[in-house]
Amino acid sequence: MTSASLTPILKTSHLLGIEGLSVPEVTHLFDLGESYVAQSRAQDKKAALLKGRTLINLFYEASTRTQSSFELAGKRLGADVLNMAVKTSSVSKGETLIDTASTLNAMRPDILVVRHQDSGAAELLSRKLDCSVVNAGDGAHEHPTQALLDALTIRRRLGRIEGLTVAICGDILHSRVARSNIRLLAMMGARVRLIAPRTLLPAEADRFGVEIFTDMKQGLAGADIVMMLRLQLERMTGAFIPSTREYFRFYGLDREKLSFAKPGALVMHPGPMNRGVEIASDIADDPDISVIAEQVEMGVAIRMAVLDALARGLARNPTESRGHA
Repeated sequence: MTSASLTPILKTSHLLGIEGLSVPEVTHLFDLGESYVAQSRAQDKKAALLKGRTLINLFYEASTRTQSSFELAGKRLGADVLNMAVKTSSVSKGETLIDTASTLNAMRPDILVVRHQDSGAAELLSRKLDCSVVNAGDGAHEHPTQALLDALTIRRRLGRIEGLTVAICGDILHSRVARSNIRLLAMMGARVRLIAPRTLLPAEADRFGVEIFTDMKQGLAGADIVMMLRLQLERMTGAFIPSTREYFRFYGLDREKLSFAKPGALVMHPGPMNRGVEIASDIADDPDISVIAEQVEMGVAIRMAVLDALARGLARNPTESRGHA
């Protein structure tokens, strides 16, 4: 079966953020992701859906989980996958993002997955390239596939998202994961809380439509899901916290703080984890409450679903320039 014979899922040619997606589109991606969980667990993991298609991973920031899962997703669907080594490319010689886009466009890729330190970089590339663009994280703006895999993990474990209370804890200010999750979880009917010190909350946080807490125990009270975020020290200039030791004392997840959440609450973390800073090891490694490993597995499945969905659009408009879709 080829992508040309499949029903389209997405109305757009790109995945730049959660904003703009509809509930039916997200639900279809979840359902498709479920099928790819089974495929990834099978002995023969490969399909020919993207045979003849070219996927380029362009990562300006370091990544383990996201880049490797997009690579696996593309290869399991039969695509030719190229990982651009930015540090040894012309980018390191001062080439601009626009010039890089022009070069890549001449290579005629079908899908470009990009991670960039500047917000809006993926959207800019989507206007300059004739292929589909997937945002794998742009600055502190969005990381849509992380939110999708997080939500799929929740749905698989608890059977639903609507009506659940999800507490997102930690460095909200610098987190594109938080922004995408806030949008997606609210869209799917969850009650979202943010927990962080004032210095790590965005100035506009009160306009996110969420509950905001600066006390960990109060914020965790009755939560179904506790989603911890990495303390992004590399994005910080100035004193946002007194010390990592003090941060863990007040905002790191340990057994005492977790006891305020609902009994059986699940613990999540997008990775990489700073053990002893935002989460205690005994919680991160507890299979009864931690779904961190499952998040990684769902990352491959949901990215296969996204690539599948975009490929259906490519098959629908094989000769149409998609750069301005």
